[in-house]
Amino acid sequence: MPQAIVDLLNSGVEACNADRFRRGNLIYLPSNVQLIATGDIHGHRRNFERIVAFADLNNNPNNHVLLQEIIHGGPRDAAGGCLSHKLLFDVVRYKLTFPDRVHIIMGNHDIAFINNSRVMKDGEEMNRLMRLALEKEFQEAGDDIKLAIRQFLFSQPLAVRCENRIWLSHSLPADHFVDKFDRQILDKQLKINDCVKPGSAYLLTWGRNFSQQTLDKMAELFDIDIFILGHQPQTEGWSRAGKNLIILASDHNHGCLLPFDLAKSYTVEMLADSIVPLASIS
Repeated sequence: MPQAIVDLLNSGVEACNADRFRRGNLIYLPSNVQLIATGDIHGHRRNFERIVAFADLNNNPNNHVLLQEIIHGGPRDAAGGCLSHKLLFDVVRYKLTFPDRVHIIMGNHDIAFINNSRVMKDGEEMNRLMRLALEKEFQEAGDDIKLAIRQFLFSQPLAVRCENRIWLSHSLPADHFVDKFDRQILDKQLKINDCVKPGSAYLLTWGRNFSQQTLDKMAELFDIDIFILGHQPQTEGWSRAGKNLIILASDHNHGCLLPFDLAKSYTVEMLADSIVPLASIS
């Protein structure tokens, strides 16, 4: 069993790196794609199942799915350990079933697991709780599983750029770190130091509460028009947080997804009108 999980995660690494739309640490999606964008999932299995049902990749060959931040949240074991690794394994299986149409981007909780650093959610340190569950379930193989998870998370791309000038990443650099962000992180081979503050992978996953000046500067840097991000909690499932920014959340009962056609041009208002509550999907 533990070796099967290690093999699964290693196959996931290969699939992330071999994604035919990947260039460096960026996924470039062409105009013949319908993308289903989602926010943080954080162990919410029912919402993941709804996303899979909505995308229906078996019957919609032009559909692609963007997922992010699978770990840290959801069910607990009897000792309080975080069981979100179980959903992560299923997401890897989904990626392996549709290797060029399921794209999983790196989030700040992923970086915290890669670095084995502290990360808080709802007042709890999530890496400790996830390690607790992994060590209980896999016992002496726990270290091997944790290493394989780190390697998978590290293999994820950082962002998606769509043909119609829409950008999707977990976050953006905070206002006071914009000048420290190096766009070359998207093109070069990722190093562990890039995931440590103030490395550019770190900065791209941890920022919050952006000024419009920052949004405009990053849009010019990436040569895009609209951002769709996760990371910042959204009690209503989404918000418009700037003239060119939508933030999505998919980790609770008011979570949402956002489908859009890359052959079309959109305003932020048009994208907002396309948002689908996950609770509406059977």
